[in-house]
Amino acid sequence: MLSLPIPAPPLSDHFAAEGCLRLPSLVPPHLLEELTRDVERLEKLAVRRDFAMEATADSPRHMTTLGGHTIDRESTLIPRLYRDRELLAWLGDVSSLAAVEVADPLERHVLNILHRPGDTHGAHTDDYPLALVLFIEAPADPADGGLLHYTPRSGALDALDATAERAHHRSGDGYLLRADTTAHRVTALRRPGIRRTVLNFAYTTPDRQRARTSTASALYAP
Repeated sequence: MLSLPIPAPPLSDHFAAEGCLRLPSLVPPHLLEELTRDVERLEKLAVRRDFAMEATADSPRHMTTLGGHTIDRESTLIPRLYRDRELLAWLGDVSSLAAVEVADPLERHVLNILHRPGDTHGAHTDDYPLALVLFIEAPADPADGGLLHYTPRSGALDALDATAERAHHRSGDGYLLRADTTAHRVTALRRPGIRRTVLNFAYTTPDRQRARTSTASALYAP
């Protein structure tokens, strides 16, 4: 379903070294059209969230979200894409992990929408090791914000201020992140009329089905 690159050793080596793999044009145009229609419908059920997860001003969450449990109930396309066997095999090949679906329906596939000036997803690492992010909408100009910041080989949140890599994406792009050991954040949107809409697919390994924290319920549950 997705336009996955051949999982050759250079991809695996890059992912192991950097913790992030950029995937331009990951979503084919026909699939992007279908996902866009689905997301436009699902957005009506999404909930606004404004808070700091780590109780620090450096990790604010200002976004509109919809959790996987609702997506599972309201969509057939997104869960089918998430569970695609070719995708799971590709994730395992590239990450050298026994990639499996996340058991918790809340956290499997999440819709995150930044659509107001100042909207951001602050510094954090995730409970599960793999995050595949699909861009439905993205700011055309990097100067408008919505950039991925991440720190190769470091989960220290303060490293984002000194050594972060920056990645700009377009609609239809994606990236794979080693989300549990790579500190990351999304920079704030800088002006009205700009949107960053993504589907975040979380994957784990058979021995890591239990999340370390209960923050997902606070972030995604309506």
